[in-house]
Amino acid sequence: MSSHPLLRSRFLPNLLRAHTRTFTSTPRANLAKMTIVGRLAAEPELTATSTGQEMVRYAVGTSYGPKDNKQTSWFRVASFENEGPRRDYLMGLQKGTLVYLEGDASMRTFDDSEGKQRSALSIVQRTIEVLKRPENRTEDPM
Repeated sequence: MSSHPLLRSRFLPNLLRAHTRTFTSTPRANLAKMTIVGRLAAEPELTATSTGQEMVRYAVGTSYGPKDNKQTSWFRVASFENEGPRRDYLMGLQKGTLVYLEGDASMRTFDDSEGKQRSALSIVQRTIEVLKRPENRTEDPM
């Protein structure tokens, strides 16, 4: 038996089972997940879909690259939290809040107003965690 503690542990059978896929005749569902760490571009806003379902929309920005040539990527996110404390918490987040976000991602294509074909990445939030809130800068009224 190996000397590695993981291989000696009682969790090894479960670990191996987790990485094997059992045979099935149904096709595997297409699923893309994204993990994003970034800052809120603005306060989240409550909107409604074309079917009337309420959703919270917000954008998260991530920056990368050297200080003199920083690049920013923006991700538009939708959350379908039901009315309650979780949605209230999300709606109370301020612009600049550093968040850790996990969501389901999908690409869609559409024709813009000029007839050009465009594509957009849609992210539906699964979980969100606040990593750091922005500093409240109060200005001196004098």
